[in-house]
Amino acid sequence: MIPKLHYTSQAQSTAAHLENIQKACSSGAELVQLDLEHIAGKDHLKLAQEVIKITAHFQTRLVIKSHYKIAHEIKADGIYLEQNDACPTLAREHLYPWQTIGATAHNLQECETLLTKEVDYIGLGPFRISQKNETKALGINGYTAIYEDLKTETPLIGFGDITPEDVKYILKTGISGIAVADAITQNFDLIKTFNQLLGASSTDEMRHTFK
Repeated sequence: MIPKLHYTSQAQSTAAHLENIQKACSSGAELVQLDLEHIAGKDHLKLAQEVIKITAHFQTRLVIKSHYKIAHEIKADGIYLEQNDACPTLAREHLYPWQTIGATAHNLQECETLLTKEVDYIGLGPFRISQKNETKALGINGYTAIYEDLKTETPLIGFGDITPEDVKYILKTGISGIAVADAITQNFDLIKTFNQLLGASSTDEMRHTFK
């Protein structure tokens, strides 16, 4: 089962990533996605190795964004691919069978394409427009329409400036869970709030591994 809350660490320094992820794990995060975009390439592997020490201690799942070779080398729980990253089928060839693949989609057609590539879950958004994305916001109506047309059991994870107030409405659309970055980084207490709203607090069901 894919956890319902994904915390994305998007820090701009190694120290900030480690601090954020330590706080997220100690606050009850079940899945952390490491975004290496703002870190120098020569430091990617070393940072990932330090991060997995933290997540392993807390039994938190670690997903590496974009860099499937690093995910393979450190035996992270999975990878997450943006649309400009490697094709999921190519990445799969370089991963262990138990490692999961998530990938981004912005509309129904993109979701349908990803399903043919056997991804384990789809990041669908943005739910709301922010300065970081220029793609059309899907909102509640967009999520509802895509879920109803897609007719898939593959989990859809919403993203894009989602707040606690949005969660109950998003879940009614058929979306399985959410990915949150900035809001949690600014207030790690929100992890507990989101978990409660998602019904994803630390239960035995949600603790089993990807394997």
